[in-house]
Amino acid sequence: MQSNVKKIIEKHPDTVHSEMKKVLSHVQRQSGEWFINSLMIEDCSVPFKYKRKKKYKNLMGQRVNLTYYPKVEKVAGMEFDIMNVVRIKIA
Repeated sequence: MQSNVKKIIEKHPDTVHSEMKKVLSHVQRQSGEWFINSLMIEDCSVPFKYKRKKKYKNLMGQRVNLTYYPKVEKVAGMEFDIMNVVRIKIA
């Protein structure tokens, strides 16, 4: 594990780091000046979400290293579990 990932986990103990996870689905949509990215990862039924200022290449089929934490998002009065991505890199 790289030192900057260790620093993130030490500072925020609720974060999780996963390596070599296969991306099954990658969707990007624009919301204002941000692009909201949603990933579905193999063997996980919860979406992983992150924001970027610019559109990013499609990650479908890629292996990625993720640093994330669990979060609950409320949509139309219903609560959904998501994983909020802090750091993502292609493995």
